[in-house]
Amino acid sequence: MEPVTLRTERLELSLPVEADVDAVFEACQDPAIRRYTTVPSPYERRHAEDFIGRVAKNWAEDTEQTWAIRDGDALAGMIGLYRQGAGAAELGYWMAPAARQRGFGTEASRAVVDWAFSPEGLALQRIEWRAVVGNIGSARIARALGFRYEGTLRQALRNGSGQRDDGWVAGLLATDDRLPQDWPVLG
Repeated sequence: MEPVTLRTERLELSLPVEADVDAVFEACQDPAIRRYTTVPSPYERRHAEDFIGRVAKNWAEDTEQTWAIRDGDALAGMIGLYRQGAGAAELGYWMAPAARQRGFGTEASRAVVDWAFSPEGLALQRIEWRAVVGNIGSARIARALGFRYEGTLRQALRNGSGQRDDGWVAGLLATDDRLPQDWPVLG
């Protein structure tokens, strides 16, 4: 598949490129990104270089779609669809510290979900979301998009340093109404 650029009111979601290496490297120094994602820890510049190279390959092989979230010229974060198969995929994202609490995560996620369910996109039937227990920011984004909280998976998630954590899991079906849902873990 050729990379697809998605646009929202404020953001552009496009293929990460070599010019993004420094911004990716800098963002991945953030303790929250290292704690709540699978990026290697410690995160070195070579990891950012390898990541950028893999993204285009994964698009070409139809295995994953990853976008850089851009606020003008600034790299606000990354978002993608992973673990694809049988009409389903997992939504994953991280936001650079300076881009948090501005609604970018929800805006970018909505664009990716819309594309993933559409016939012009992947025509998925289900999108899953997972996060380390306690990742409230990520959970609020998923809840706002209409994901249904499905439970806690014990020691199911592993971060880049090899630490295992309990994980929250939620799902969204193409037929769901996408209204914000009540989640017992968010009160």
